[in-house]
Amino acid sequence: MSLSVMKFFFLLFFCLFLINQVPCNAQSNSENIIQKKAENIIKDYDWGGLLKYKEENSNLLSSVKPKSIIVLMGDSITEGWSYYDSEFLENNNLINRGYSGQTTSQMLLRFRKDVITLNPKAVVILAGINDIAKNTKFYDLKTVADNIFSMVELSKAHDIIPIICSVLPADKFVWNPEIIPTQKVIDLNVILEDYARKNNVVYLDYYSAMHNGKGGLKSRFTNDGVHLTKEGYKILSNQIIQVTKRLNTSLH
Repeated sequence: MSLSVMKFFFLLFFCLFLINQVPCNAQSNSENIIQKKAENIIKDYDWGGLLKYKEENSNLLSSVKPKSIIVLMGDSITEGWSYYDSEFLENNNLINRGYSGQTTSQMLLRFRKDVITLNPKAVVILAGINDIAKNTKFYDLKTVADNIFSMVELSKAHDIIPIICSVLPADKFVWNPEIIPTQKVIDLNVILEDYARKNNVVYLDYYSAMHNGKGGLKSRFTNDGVHLTKEGYKILSNQIIQVTKRLNTSLH
């Protein structure tokens, strides 16, 4: 066992030990703080998020036929879809592999395990907003786009139809208010759409359907300027249905 692995388990066990030492009558927020620290240790250790869907992927592989599903690859916007409209996803064989907070570098790292291994008919890639928010080290927009293009190329190499989504409108980040993302979102979408057109890749233009004319999301689509309401997810659902019909991949 390497030193780094030993360090990880030591920190994890130490946090669990602290939790057990909290008196029964202590306030619950003290326990929550310690538990949050333990969760952060695990998340930092698994930087790419390769472990998040490990069990679900294993179960899925034993129960679905090849080319019978579409995988949704993304961040919290994608992950939240299951909370607001899980029935739609289930009815259309859409497998959610969103991971809250992730940037394109992290998604690319787990792309083989969470997409290619599942052998889906297609993959819908919605990514880039957390790069702009500097959730991890920020690279230039071309590098962010290149990460998405690498996912597209990996998909094609494994006979998976790639679908690129525009980054959704955003004019603020509540968790990083110093950044004004409006123009970077527009610039990244120009790069993505141009690539899709030149490489015959399906492009879902969520941006045009959801912006408020000032670079942000329409108020009925969001509560914080980035994440979607149930009405916001309806826009995504409608475009997904349209594209699956065009690709003749009815999954009912």
